[in-house]
Amino acid sequence: MWAFIIATLFSLIIDATPAESTLSNISGHVPLAKEEQPISQFSPMDAESSGKPEVRVVHHQDLNKNILVALIVASTVLGGLLLLLSCFWIFRHKKLRDSNGKSQKKMGVYPLPYKEAAKGISLNPSMVGFTSSRMGRKKASVAIFDYQSLEAATNKYSSSNVLSEDGSGIVYKARLDEKLLVAVKKVDITGPDAERKFDNEVNWLSKIWHQNIIKLLGYCIHGKTRLLVYEMMQNGSLETQLHGPTQGSALTWHLRLKIAVDVARGLEYLHEHCNPPVVHRDLQLSNILLNSDFCAKLSHFGVAVTSGIENKDNTEVSETSAYVAPEYILDGKLTDKSDVYAFGIVLFELLMGRKLMEYKATSENQSLVKRAMPQLTDRTRLPNVVDPVIKNAMDLKHLYQVAAVAVLCVQPEPSYRPLITDVLHSLIPLVPVELGGSLRVTEPPSSAGPKPSDQ
Repeated sequence: MWAFIIATLFSLIIDATPAESTLSNISGHVPLAKEEQPISQFSPMDAESSGKPEVRVVHHQDLNKNILVALIVASTVLGGLLLLLSCFWIFRHKKLRDSNGKSQKKMGVYPLPYKEAAKGISLNPSMVGFTSSRMGRKKASVAIFDYQSLEAATNKYSSSNVLSEDGSGIVYKARLDEKLLVAVKKVDITGPDAERKFDNEVNWLSKIWHQNIIKLLGYCIHGKTRLLVYEMMQNGSLETQLHGPTQGSALTWHLRLKIAVDVARGLEYLHEHCNPPVVHRDLQLSNILLNSDFCAKLSHFGVAVTSGIENKDNTEVSETSAYVAPEYILDGKLTDKSDVYAFGIVLFELLMGRKLMEYKATSENQSLVKRAMPQLTDRTRLPNVVDPVIKNAMDLKHLYQVAAVAVLCVQPEPSYRPLITDVLHSLIPLVPVELGGSLRVTEPPSSAGPKPSDQ
């Protein structure tokens, strides 16, 4: 199309310019009259009397008019074509939008701008002025789901569709249409600060997007019922994979490192690419979800806050958790290093395959980490505490490096802990390229394959 327009423009201009070429050729060979008059002033009689052929001259003014006419015609044609293309694009865009809107309404989905959709949802004061590196690419929005549609999609919240259950609610499998399978969480709002956590979850997940953070597709408020709709994570939580019926048999050494890198990338986004930085505050195995490709994503943002909070608010992390950093236990201070501490505990569990005991979080709670330190720092003893599932399928040098990173992450003093970016850069070289790292694997594929039978 554009080639045709340009060719047409050039042809119109070329058609208008031969006279100028003729003038330049003649003016160099026609002799002047005795009075040296310009050739443009010769009359036909003068030409006949002199015995010379008649010379026809085209003035520059006529040439300019021809070129101007050609440009006007070409511009008009070009403008008309652009107008037609614009009208076609607008019509097509409107048709697609109407089609999407109809299909969403059939599923009971009503997309609204976030500010309008969030009526009745209180904005966390820490989120005022919050921005992230991806907010400029996509306007913050959230979908409101119709209660009846979600009820039908879960078969009236049938027990056969239950995916998981914890203290915050029950997660159901739901099919919105023939192709879209989602997870619907029915939030238990009877617990302390449950309403506030629900608001916080919607607020945060409607503003941040990252490949390693769970996608909130929408929510529903129906009387006292609160529902959250997420993307489906087919392989459940890391806790279920590691401590469930399979006891980590599907998690190879390289796959565990890939999961660790995915979690670190999600935390790096929160710490380095959000302004102000966001502290997840509740990182643990149960809040790390895995999709069909074992891509790990952070979930449960109900207690997330911006970095630098020094006093405990009413939305507290359970102090019985072994993932809680000591500075939070002592004075309630939260920084990005609090997440780094929890990440170190996650690394310990991935290495050892054992579930850390949870008990009252007092100063004695740290003895759990202290008891593990001698084994994690002694290279002769370390292989003896590694999960048997991965014990014979790893490079010992890589094992020592991961253990060293974990030990640094759980240092009692926050300033001694590395930044999550440094942790990420330490782990990426240990993960095969095909799993998102930079390691070129030379061993047979069976040593790094995701199938339990490969172990």
